[in-house]
Amino acid sequence: MSESARVLVADDEPSIRFVLRETLEEAGHRVTDVGDGDAAFEALAGGGYQIAFLDVRMPGASGLELLDRVRELGSDVAVVIITAQNTLENAVEAMKRGALDYLSKPFAVEDVLALVTKALRARALEGEVRALRREVGEQTGSTLVGRSPALLDVFKTVGRVARSDVAVLITGESGTGKELVARAIHGASDRTESPFVAVNAAAIPRELLESELFGHERGAFTGAVESRPGRFREASGGSLFLDEIGDMPLELQAKLLRVLQSGEVTSVGGRRAERVDVRILAATHRDLDEAVKEGGFREDLLYRLRVVPIHIPPLRERPEDVVALAEHFLRSHGGELGGEARTLSPEALARLGDYDWPGNVRELENAIRRALVLSSSDVLGREDFAFLSAPEEAGEETAGLEARIVREVETALRGEESGELYRELLERVERPLLETVLARTGGNQIRAAAILGINRNTLRKKITELGIAMPSRT
Repeated sequence: MSESARVLVADDEPSIRFVLRETLEEAGHRVTDVGDGDAAFEALAGGGYQIAFLDVRMPGASGLELLDRVRELGSDVAVVIITAQNTLENAVEAMKRGALDYLSKPFAVEDVLALVTKALRARALEGEVRALRREVGEQTGSTLVGRSPALLDVFKTVGRVARSDVAVLITGESGTGKELVARAIHGASDRTESPFVAVNAAAIPRELLESELFGHERGAFTGAVESRPGRFREASGGSLFLDEIGDMPLELQAKLLRVLQSGEVTSVGGRRAERVDVRILAATHRDLDEAVKEGGFREDLLYRLRVVPIHIPPLRERPEDVVALAEHFLRSHGGELGGEARTLSPEALARLGDYDWPGNVRELENAIRRALVLSSSDVLGREDFAFLSAPEEAGEETAGLEARIVREVETALRGEESGELYRELLERVERPLLETVLARTGGNQIRAAAILGINRNTLRKKITELGIAMPSRT
């Protein structure tokens, strides 16, 4: 095979690691092997691997746990679960979660090489598909669509700033399409042939974000088995999109400011600064002016990022765009999910127009996808969107939540004075709050966390701690 891959092998059996390393290195691949799950996660978090062979049972994090954790990091590494015959069920479960395949012990070396070939071919195919979509302008769900005056103003601003190199700060609620605007700016700029690199500051653990942005030298920290350039260098000549910049830790904001002022990047553990040519596009759903007042965001960094501001209004403030977007998503996903061409009835369009879309364009797209999957009719009607709460129904839910909270508070106040009223009230309020929001989102934890303004992992932890029964998702 002509292409060389970086491969991670994680297994607590030295013999397994030896066989895999020998097999893969003989085929020209670069292999790192570790004996436990925690070391494997540190290596994967450092990035750069195309494929990882993970034992389903080993000290520290298991292969299944690692699979979930690397997906949460947004990594595209292809994962192969190594399993004994008696844990085949776990391997099948892992494939449902996104593993490439599984490797049963004992295995043949031909099977190992075949899996690496499969992983590399899959990555190459994905790259070709992305390139073709960019070329013909048919990125499903990734086109700026709308005819409202507010969105037309966004289009005009994109056109004005595209060919300059000034920093742009894009603001708006989650799901409004901030990354699409950033990609549109890059695509219309003189940098369009160079990389567009996106980094989500909220999705990467704070201890890894510095390395992700600026790179690191080999041995700079545990798991840094080799040097990594970092996103600034990867975006050289192109654009770097810093998504959810408002969630960046203060200490890292200072380092980012120095890079923007000097135009030079120093790797973690490195001593030599390197000049980079990168256009900065940033986005956030937070009010950064308020964050500055509260001490959560640097004012000088805000000035550096907000040379040109672009605000995308929420979908509820531009109802003219709902129909255009719905019809766009129907065309985009109809062939894939519906088979034959579908249309939206006037009653369905009225239902979509009545809804306030707290999840914005992303929620609208998912609603269309859901209706396409579940409906057997050529015409999608109002009943196909019955899962959407009308505004008055949402108001009733909010009032119901407030009433439940008041009842919990009154119940606590009728009890003995324990001196821990604050903690007790929080415990009483927290459960109905989470239960109501989860019910409102149909068990969608990502959307519930966005509504609550908390991290998804925090929400997951609270659900476990409070023993909250999850609503069924239909």
